[in-house]
Amino acid sequence: MTRSIHGIAAIALLALVAGGTPAAHAEGDKVTPVRSEKLPNVPGKSVTTVLVNYAPGGKSVSHHHAGSVMAYVLTGQIRSENSATGPAKVYKAGEAFFEPPGSAHLVSENASATEPASLLAIFVADDGAQLTTFEKK
Repeated sequence: MTRSIHGIAAIALLALVAGGTPAAHAEGDKVTPVRSEKLPNVPGKSVTTVLVNYAPGGKSVSHHHAGSVMAYVLTGQIRSENSATGPAKVYKAGEAFFEPPGSAHLVSENASATEPASLLAIFVADDGAQLTTFEKK
């Protein structure tokens, strides 16, 4: 299924292990690598998909992503704020948002305290890049 995971194991590890700092995601949230492929028409770049499931009230700390990210909300409602795209906005199932390279993902959370939410994140980044770096608090 997945040929290589080019750093998405790092996302799962960072999401699950706090390493002496506050957890990157709330308890009950889950980050699952889906697939990664090198782009044959863009040498040195890969496209990687990651499924993010937020528990009710779940959220992640501020973070940066390698490359560009398109996020598509699968279920529920996700509140997101990016340093390059404006103030926080709630995205519903079927809506998408974009995070340009070099921007900070300031808010990423389930907009509901009672219902779960999920999104599919699609990264285009350098081969082997660590896709997510969480801010230390």
